[in-house]
Amino acid sequence: MSPQVTEARPRDREATRERILQAARALFGEQGYEQVTVRMIAAAADANIALVGRYFGSKAGLFGAVLQGEPRFSALYEGDAEDLPRRLAEYAAERMHQAPDSPILRTLERSAMHPEVHAVARERLITAVLEPLVARLEGPDAHARARMATAVLLGIGATRRRLGPQEPTPQDVDRLTAVFKACLAA
Repeated sequence: MSPQVTEARPRDREATRERILQAARALFGEQGYEQVTVRMIAAAADANIALVGRYFGSKAGLFGAVLQGEPRFSALYEGDAEDLPRRLAEYAAERMHQAPDSPILRTLERSAMHPEVHAVARERLITAVLEPLVARLEGPDAHARARMATAVLLGIGATRRRLGPQEPTPQDVDRLTAVFKACLAA
């Protein structure tokens, strides 16, 4: 009897990790956090289910890794500190008009109250929005001022979800600029 020969894919940790990440991004975006299982993700990635745990720890850890690849706020914080309120206002006005273009951000909005998603989203908000904003501010109470500005940003999204998108006017951007100036003032 001759031994059976099977074709094995060469081991490539980074390629496997990336396949899992891409499969999770697609499935979470299509079906939402609650509907997707680790087994589904592993099957879509053509990977052993144990590798999901090894590389990401858990489904929530994998969701957090997917969020890390989403649009960053860092561009808002670049540039002259004096213009920061205007940049935030323009970003917020754009959010008034359009829903997030990322399927993952839509999933995040839909699943925000799921305990695992809530914890991951909280951490992402702190590391991607709040802490970088605090780092840009000078003077006393930087954390409190950054929290107020973050609350305005989150409020814009919540309002859009409940009332529908609204086309922002130049006056809206001017008003939002004044609000962000007040929030961020030392």
